[in-house]
Amino acid sequence: MLSPKPLLFLLFSALAVQAAPDEDRLGRAQGYPVGNARNWFVQESVRVGSFTHQAEIPRLLNGRPHEMAPSPRPLPLPRAAQEPDYRWRVDGHSRPLSVDDYLARQRVMGLLVLKDGEIQLERYQYERGPEHRFVSNSMAKSIVALAVGLALQEGLLKSLDDRADRYAPRLAGTLYGETSLRNLLRMASGARFEERYDGQDDLARFGAAVQRGDLESAAALVDERVAPQGQRFNYASAETPMLAAALRGATGQSLCEYLQSRLWQAMGAESSAFWWSDRSGLEAAGGNFNATLRDYARLGHLLAHDGWRPDTREQLLPREFLLDATDWHRQPAAFQPGRASNYFGYGYQFWLFPGEARRFALLGVYGQMIFVDPQLKLVMVHTAANATARSGQTSLAREADALWRGLVAHYGGRW
Repeated sequence: MLSPKPLLFLLFSALAVQAAPDEDRLGRAQGYPVGNARNWFVQESVRVGSFTHQAEIPRLLNGRPHEMAPSPRPLPLPRAAQEPDYRWRVDGHSRPLSVDDYLARQRVMGLLVLKDGEIQLERYQYERGPEHRFVSNSMAKSIVALAVGLALQEGLLKSLDDRADRYAPRLAGTLYGETSLRNLLRMASGARFEERYDGQDDLARFGAAVQRGDLESAAALVDERVAPQGQRFNYASAETPMLAAALRGATGQSLCEYLQSRLWQAMGAESSAFWWSDRSGLEAAGGNFNATLRDYARLGHLLAHDGWRPDTREQLLPREFLLDATDWHRQPAAFQPGRASNYFGYGYQFWLFPGEARRFALLGVYGQMIFVDPQLKLVMVHTAANATARSGQTSLAREADALWRGLVAHYGGRW
């Protein structure tokens, strides 16, 4: 009879050799290489390496990564004695799926489930692990919104109805400078801006302008308003850096400097985080944030408690602002689920699930997700290297949603 140690060795060995989806196409034979400033976002063979080592990519945005130091008192994340046997169904499949099924079907780099502050499940693929910092892509936008809420609470921003150029003088004379902070938060500037991730869209043109100059100078490229601001949702990643510019003007600090003590260390981050800046030192706030899976979970845990850190009994984030940001019932009709998009609503840089219970998400292209259910104190962190930028163009969006619904149902939640 084998002793427990050999049994554990065999178990982990079996997990290690289990093939992840499309691992050869994602660069396994080359050791999951890191790309360069031109190909890291679009080339499949460097996606895993680049999405976990973005800080090492030279000359990205012609800037440098800013660092947020970890907390001297990290939030403990105890681990459940046994991983729950989660099961759920996906339309078109005759049997319930398991986590193993999901990982065998989707290009997931990391998956973590946190319930009541306890890790229920933590899995990695593609030779990634707890030490890796995963790129946020557009999940970073929600972190910018938290900075706005803090600056508003501190009186550094006077009102969300102020124009952005009140705080960012370089935006004067631009469409975005004339847009209110509230409408930038809601992606409701009314600007003509198309985001397709095909290298030929407005996002690509904006990115090229950033490379030639910086984020604030690139604002001049967006110069046509096709709807009055505040009336409709139109997702435009160029709008979040304008909030970052306003925050820099209001606080006199970079985002990382401002958030290090107020958010990252205060919430109990265990590891440092990185956020790429442009040549002017302004963080590329539409994405480009990097953190470990567990620290993303700590952020989700704080959000699940509406900004309250339970172990230290501190209110770290303004609760009413968070409710305004994440409760679809508080949004105008055009931003509610089924109206902002076919499925999600949109708050202040957060995606809002349909249903009466308040549930919300931080989302980034290629499958980066943090799902939060405050009532259940349930968080799911999901990092991926999907085949397409838009998760809905593959089975990932549908199956990740089914997984989340399965987790909610497992803990007694209803839709």
